[in-house]
Amino acid sequence: MLYLDTSALVKLYLDEAGRSAVTAAVSAEAIVATQELAYIETHAAFSRAEREGRLTHADLDRLRDEFERDWPSYLVIKVSQPLLEQAVKLVDSFALRAYDAVHLAAAQTLSREAGEAVLFACFDRRLNRAAEVLGMGLVSA
Repeated sequence: MLYLDTSALVKLYLDEAGRSAVTAAVSAEAIVATQELAYIETHAAFSRAEREGRLTHADLDRLRDEFERDWPSYLVIKVSQPLLEQAVKLVDSFALRAYDAVHLAAAQTLSREAGEAVLFACFDRRLNRAAEVLGMGLVSA
């Protein structure tokens, strides 16, 4: 199973460094998961790319449509009180930002519930270090 945080998920749609590594990892895995907050984070990343001139308005509309079509194919980990409580522990243990901790807690939950290791795709050094300490494999760019 593969878990994509938002920084990795966005690379499936935007031409950014690391895109080929994420695309290869997605092609190799039967189950690709993310956390439900990635939905709004991905839309926000698309809007930012347009504001920065990396996308035209037509490109933005096309990417949003493509993402909306793809979203149901992802295994989406929902926010729950136990997930948030685990995220709080991760914030304290690894000095993570809030949403990063939620993503890491979601990947941990997925691994625990599935009873198997999860490959973690992320493009944040601190979050990757935390995932590695927790025994997750990493997608390398």
